[in-house]
Amino acid sequence: MVQHLVLFRFRSNLALGAVEKIWEELRGLQDVVPGIVGFQGGAYRSPEELARGFSHGLIITFIDAAARDAYLPHPAHQAVVTQLLPMLEGGIDGVLAFDFIDGVLA
Repeated sequence: MVQHLVLFRFRSNLALGAVEKIWEELRGLQDVVPGIVGFQGGAYRSPEELARGFSHGLIITFIDAAARDAYLPHPAHQAVVTQLLPMLEGGIDGVLAFDFIDGVLA
């Protein structure tokens, strides 16, 4: 399985409920994109204070790399990206994506 970790730096001046609305759009992708087997995420909640401005994060679990690869250009995913990017500090600079397979270190 492939873990797709994404961190977001949302703009501080967003309208009330904007983050919740886009979060539901993100969560809803698992209903329309084949190969997604899990979605977890939420707001930063660590006392370590190492978030470097990132306020929210999610992990989408894909059954395999092929499913992840099909998700990236999927029209439903691209529609959410189009809505999401203007909500982030610096647009694309306000997102960090990191994919990994648990235990694979090389």
